[in-house]
Amino acid sequence: MGGPLSLTGPDLAAGVPIASVPTAGLLRGHAFGEAIVVARVGAAFTAFGAACTHYGAPLDEGLRVGDTVRCPWHHACFDLATGEAVRAPALRPLSRFAVEARDGVVRVTGLAPAFVGRPARGPGPESVVVVGAGAAAAAAVEALRVEGYAGPVTMIGREPEPPVDRPNLSKDYLAGTAPEEWMAVRDDAFYASIGVRRVVGEVTALDPANRRVTCDGHDLAYGACVLAPGADPIRLPIPGADRPHVHTLRTFADSRAIVAAVGQRAVVIGASFIGLEVAASLRARGAEVHVVAPEAVPLERVLGAELGAHLRGVHEAHGVVFHLGLTPSAIEADAVVLSDGSRVPADLVVMGVGVRPAVALAERAGLATDRGVVVDATLATSAAGVWAAGDVAKWPDPHTGQPQRIEHWVLAQRQGQTAARNVLGHGEQFDAVPFFWSAHYDVIVNYVGFPGGDRVVRLGRLEDGAVAYAFRKGDVTFAVATLFRDDVCLEAERLLERDDQDGLRRLIPEG
Repeated sequence: MGGPLSLTGPDLAAGVPIASVPTAGLLRGHAFGEAIVVARVGAAFTAFGAACTHYGAPLDEGLRVGDTVRCPWHHACFDLATGEAVRAPALRPLSRFAVEARDGVVRVTGLAPAFVGRPARGPGPESVVVVGAGAAAAAAVEALRVEGYAGPVTMIGREPEPPVDRPNLSKDYLAGTAPEEWMAVRDDAFYASIGVRRVVGEVTALDPANRRVTCDGHDLAYGACVLAPGADPIRLPIPGADRPHVHTLRTFADSRAIVAAVGQRAVVIGASFIGLEVAASLRARGAEVHVVAPEAVPLERVLGAELGAHLRGVHEAHGVVFHLGLTPSAIEADAVVLSDGSRVPADLVVMGVGVRPAVALAERAGLATDRGVVVDATLATSAAGVWAAGDVAKWPDPHTGQPQRIEHWVLAQRQGQTAARNVLGHGEQFDAVPFFWSAHYDVIVNYVGFPGGDRVVRLGRLEDGAVAYAFRKGDVTFAVATLFRDDVCLEAERLLERDDQDGLRRLIPEG
């Protein structure tokens, strides 16, 4: 997370010439000890805190799209008329300031009330039950209240903690640079303040016909249900996989257990994004780290050979040892035995080999499933009154023309927001383009779009640090990955949303 923004630019309390406020951007300055951005919205001027409410990124370095601004780091979106966080991963609105424009000068005159929500369009369902307590669930319950729903809301999750910032479980928290108090997306006091009942338990049955769920033997009626149980980490079926020093990483408890178990020698099984993030975090804690994976180049399937090899080099420069083209055949008390018969000493083993969507509840309830819970464009399932969001949802993507199920934190949050609005009858179609980020020491990979393409086009040079890659098939760009090119990633997201293939080829040209 970023620290407080510096107080740069003009003193907005003293005022600036109207002409200095751009018509299609933001002017950053400061007033009353806070960094502030001023924007033109139609004929009016508005002013808000300059830091994204997610991780504190400077919004003046983001991308303005119409009367919204997108965060340069993780693509949260804010309404420049109201300060509302209209799209995850930010859930909190921006602080808002009063603005006066007179005699050719714009001045920020003081704090103004922040956005708190809007009136409900109608009464909504009698009650809402959200199954799950991860990204999609947390975003859904907040969106219900933002949209004015006043009925009972219950969020049921297996983890004892309130929803946490799951990406940080393998990043800063595991590395020891994020304290526990940073981890909650919202705390229990917040959920109590907005009237959300949080239940710790296991939902074992869903009865769409009678609109009831069963949690730990107790039935609970609902008017509408959002199914967001997430996914479960895979544990390889090899001898020794159940030993006490073998871990997977999905929950806050998992990350705590890994921290408690860090010793001198660790083996990470899997060169996935989460596997490599775990490797980087364990190196930050001083452990000797070995990564075992069957592929020849880490992440080649997603990022291509060049960028995958570059990330391998980044990790090797920090002391990680790779065993590629190999798989684990057994885990012993003090070592991992590889498929070539070699042994890698280990007092800690972490499996980062993927997850499976938690579809068992939906299958028992008779919902349509296909390696995920099948939903329509509004995220409605095959059962009336039930929507699905997050890692389980398989939706008809309008950009690729194919059903998609993607396990990204930000995407899950955005689906939770859409599902909540549709519970209230908004009829919103989900058409977001997936975005995620992955941290490898001081190298951050931003990725926007869908897996696909059979060739890679590069903009810039790796040796210069800042670079962007387009993943294409023919003239069609499926995705863009960037290192230190937030501007390119933001613009690529905008173009992918509009299916503007000509614009994408101009953004990252051939050759």
